[in-house]
Amino acid sequence: MPHKLKLKDKLILTFVPSLAKIIIKALVFTMKLESLYEERVMQFWDRDEKVIVAFWHNRLLLMGYSYHGKGIKTLISQHKDGELIARILNKLGFGSIRGSSTRGGAQAMREMIKAAKEWDIAITPDGPKGPRYVVQEGVIALARLTGRPIMPLTFGSSRKKVFGSWDSFNLPYPFSRGVFIWGEPIYVGKEDDMEEKRKELEGKLREMTEFVDEYVRREK
Repeated sequence: MPHKLKLKDKLILTFVPSLAKIIIKALVFTMKLESLYEERVMQFWDRDEKVIVAFWHNRLLLMGYSYHGKGIKTLISQHKDGELIARILNKLGFGSIRGSSTRGGAQAMREMIKAAKEWDIAITPDGPKGPRYVVQEGVIALARLTGRPIMPLTFGSSRKKVFGSWDSFNLPYPFSRGVFIWGEPIYVGKEDDMEEKRKELEGKLREMTEFVDEYVRREK
């Protein structure tokens, strides 16, 4: 990280990722997970075509368990919390690209464009600090520059703890039911209106999230 870490932060970054990996794997072991409409993204994976996966910041905890492609890198902020998330992802076998719309954005965009040639890219388009459920333009710009389709993805659990953070972070409870839902691909052409595409992705992710939350409540 660019700034000097305090001893407490060093200890957290050293020990918490391994502990988090154990906890996440144990949580998933107790849960019943399912994925709806996965064929929408599988068609790209079967052809070895790369995609941009977009999901809300507050649903990111178990998103790695929805991924069955050949390799993915996730955009993570350069803030201290981002460093912790990046190390946890590394323990779970996923790469990361550091940056956001507020810090390191230009460099992160260059790295994502380069990485998109060989990897799928995952982005939380309302991160790292919100507003919650508001898509920022970066993911639209990336899709336009790379030609890669954006695959909307969301997740809901039948029982969960919702924290009082800016994103209302969702923590599924053990033995709950978890459902991933994949949306239809969204392409951004050179001539497309960026704001219209931003609104399209935001509207689709909001609609999917409302649906999955109601779905798991109804089916639990």
